[in-house]
Amino acid sequence: MSNNSSNNPVVPQAREALDKFKMEAAREVGVNIKQGYNGDLTSRESGSVGGQMVKKMIEAYENSMK
Repeated sequence: MSNNSSNNPVVPQAREALDKFKMEAAREVGVNIKQGYNGDLTSRESGSVGGQMVKKMIEAYENSMK
């Protein structure tokens, strides 16, 4: 039985894609994030990045339904 945690995805490429997506979303909302530790971001900055990611996922889903 393997011991997978949320920090160790089953598919490493998924982590890479998520990190790239996060960087793109951060750039779009003007938040400067870097590879690795980003614990110095404010709650507002983190929320902006997460919100942008959700917005883009919803848009992609809606476009796939057309």
